[in-house]
Amino acid sequence: MPTTLVTGASSGIGWELAKQFASGGNDVVLVARSEGKLNELAKQISENQGVNTTVIPIDLAKQDAADQLCDQLGERSIQVDTLVNNAGFGALGKFAELSTDRQTEMLMVNVVSLTRLTRILLPQMLQRGEGGILNVGSIAAYQAGPNMSVYYASKAYVLSFTEGLREEVAGSGVHVTCLEPGATESGFGDDSGMAKLGMFSSSTMSAEAVAKAGYEGYVNDEDVVIPGWKNRLMVTSTSFLPRFATRKLVAKLQDVQ
Repeated sequence: MPTTLVTGASSGIGWELAKQFASGGNDVVLVARSEGKLNELAKQISENQGVNTTVIPIDLAKQDAADQLCDQLGERSIQVDTLVNNAGFGALGKFAELSTDRQTEMLMVNVVSLTRLTRILLPQMLQRGEGGILNVGSIAAYQAGPNMSVYYASKAYVLSFTEGLREEVAGSGVHVTCLEPGATESGFGDDSGMAKLGMFSSSTMSAEAVAKAGYEGYVNDEDVVIPGWKNRLMVTSTSFLPRFATRKLVAKLQDVQ
């Protein structure tokens, strides 16, 4: 039975992605900071899908977290067939005013750990000629994001990295897909401070719907999955506007004055 590792599995899209892969017959490795929530999800999956679950609580914002996680996989003789890099967070506020540590941790989770986990686990997939990577980005990747500059930039990295990687492994049997959700009903809005913005609350999708689209897109070996017609329309519209116009629009929508 194949095994899927899901980071950020304690809530929201990660929680639902873990359920999707389990429903598809995958054993799942659940990774996040909250051991209690991971155990709750593991129990649900074991009871409902009858697959094996492994809980590994770890904070991917820490310097050596990715290596420690892979060490634990080795100690338990767990072979990862699919890596779902879902863990990530944002913070609303001006770059010069937000905590330096908070923004550094954001890059560690959104960019560094994602990249390092992929680098450690991908060669084994290529050797076997199967498996893959599902990276969870955001439609924020398609424009600059004043008042969330680091978050938007981190998601631009995820999209570019995923597309480049996809071409590198083409023909190898390894799938590489990027899931690009928009506003989603999860803890992200409250954690980032975006829940108070009208642009966030007026067009949210359910985490279950986003995860279902992402899972199906990955299984079908799609390159980029943008769930929801409103999100696809928003992304398409950015291609018709000059970049200075989109960043001014986002700045207005995310005004923190």
